[in-house]
Amino acid sequence: MKETRRRLDILVLSDIHLGTYGCHAKELLQYLRTVKPKTVILNGDIIDIWQFSKRYFPKSHFKVIKHLIGWIGKGVKTYYVTGNHDELFRRFEGLKLGSLKIVNKVVLELDDGKKAWFFHGDVFDVTMQHSKWLVRLGSIGYDLLILINRFVNFISQKILKKGKLSLSKKIKDSVKRAVSYINQFEEVTADIGITNKYEYVVCGHIHQPVIREIKKDQGSIIYMNSGDWIENLSALEYVDGQWSIYKFNEKETLSSLEDVEEDRKLNYHELFGTMLQDFNKMKSV
Repeated sequence: MKETRRRLDILVLSDIHLGTYGCHAKELLQYLRTVKPKTVILNGDIIDIWQFSKRYFPKSHFKVIKHLIGWIGKGVKTYYVTGNHDELFRRFEGLKLGSLKIVNKVVLELDDGKKAWFFHGDVFDVTMQHSKWLVRLGSIGYDLLILINRFVNFISQKILKKGKLSLSKKIKDSVKRAVSYINQFEEVTADIGITNKYEYVVCGHIHQPVIREIKKDQGSIIYMNSGDWIENLSALEYVDGQWSIYKFNEKETLSSLEDVEEDRKLNYHELFGTMLQDFNKMKSV
C-alpha cells in the first residue's frame, strides 16, 4: 500500500487545550493522521489541567492522546515541553518513558548545524508570575468567549450563509495593550535567543502562529510560534531544512476521517486502562 502521509523531520504543536470546549480535537486528529514525523515537540498547554473536569472529556480528545502515545510507542522521539496550563507536569521534568521525555525547554541541533530553542513562553508572562489567579479567571472567560463564538458562527454559516468570525482574534487585534504584549513577548524571547547564539527560538503560549526574522544590534534570530488548536488550528513543520506554518483547511471534511465517532462522555476506566497498556508497550521498546 502506498504511503500517503507526509514525512516531517520535526512537528511542533502547542496550546491544544484538551479538555476544554474550545479545543478542535477532531480537526487535529485528522491532521495527525496525515503526517509521519521523526521528532515531535509538544510545546505546552497540551492538556488543560486548569480547566480539567471529569464532566467534559470527549472521546475525540482522548483519541488525540492515544494517537500521540501511538507515535511514542513506535519510537518517535517526543518532547513534552510543559506550559502554564499543564504546569503540573513540571514536577516530572527529566522523566523518560520510551521515546518520550518531559522537559521545561529543549535545544535541538538541526541538520544544517543550526540550533533551535523550544519552550512554551509563559516564563516571560509577568501576569503569570505575579497574578496567577487573574490569568486563571481570564482563561475561564476566554473559554466562554469561544463557546459564544461557536454559537455566533453557527448562526452566521447556517442561517445567514456567511463565513466564520473569530471574536477573540478581533479583540486581540483591536486592543493596543494586547498587540503591545505580543510584540514585547516576541522581542524578549528574541533577545535571549540571540544572547545564547541560537538561530531559532520556538514558542507557544500567545496563540499567534508566525515565522519572522527579528534583527537586533547584537545579531538576528528567526522567531517562530506554532499557534494553537483553539482559533488558528496551526502547527510548525520542519522538512528538508525548511520551516513552515501549517493551517488546517476549513474546506477539509471530517467525514473523510475514518473511525470518527460522535463525542461522548468517556469512561475513565477505559481512558486510563488503555493508556496504561500503551505505556507498558513503550517500556518494552
